[in-house]
Amino acid sequence: MITIKTKQDIEYLKEGGKRLAYILTELEKATVPGVTSVELNTLAQKMVDEYGDKSAFLHYTPEGARRPYPSSLCVSINDEIVHGISSEVAKVIKEGDIVSLDMGITHNGLILDSARTVCVGNVNKKVLELVRTTKEAMYAGIMEAKGGNKVGDIGFAIERYAKDNGFGIAEGLAGHGVGYHVHEDPYVPNRGKKGTGEELVPGMVIAIEPMFNLGRGGIVLDSDGYTYKTADGSVSAHFEHTVLITAGEPVILTE
Repeated sequence: MITIKTKQDIEYLKEGGKRLAYILTELEKATVPGVTSVELNTLAQKMVDEYGDKSAFLHYTPEGARRPYPSSLCVSINDEIVHGISSEVAKVIKEGDIVSLDMGITHNGLILDSARTVCVGNVNKKVLELVRTTKEAMYAGIMEAKGGNKVGDIGFAIERYAKDNGFGIAEGLAGHGVGYHVHEDPYVPNRGKKGTGEELVPGMVIAIEPMFNLGRGGIVLDSDGYTYKTADGSVSAHFEHTVLITAGEPVILTE
């Protein structure tokens, strides 16, 4: 069911969004060669605790999952697209890696969700292009997130960036409504046709998150039950913002 947030909800979301943006910025600074996913997860939880908020991902059990998610922060490296578990195995970040940092927090009962991909040291030109294009596609999708538009308008804008630059779109992974729960309606795919899908109504809050692969769009689920990887082993980039739909320009809550 699609939910419309109240004025008070929106104020809490704005506050929480600024906090999440700060946390991700600090995590991005900490993502350097030699650091481990466990260390990043510990730092993320420490900052959430200092704010007096809660991790929205820790112990969350999505529909169909066989166990709760065990980390506060998703750390997905290179061919890992999303939902990389950061707390169970100390994955060491190396020079030349690209790392998706994906996190949600609950502030005054309202959930924010955001992600960014970090280039660690020197990465090759094509990977830099992948990261840049994925980020640009997110903002192109956000520009279509206006009251009266349709979900398909967002997907169309994102898909065009992937096609124009020759990148694969991670199949079956998409954005979503957010706020009262980690995942709400509507489903916000990274493909679409203009003028199709759910109508965007002022007061809706959605997470827009393109995931582009350097190779094809095929994905596989790791044996840990959460981490999605590219089927062809190519690297993947991921960016995400939580966005408020208004009668005018969209409001990015997580920057």
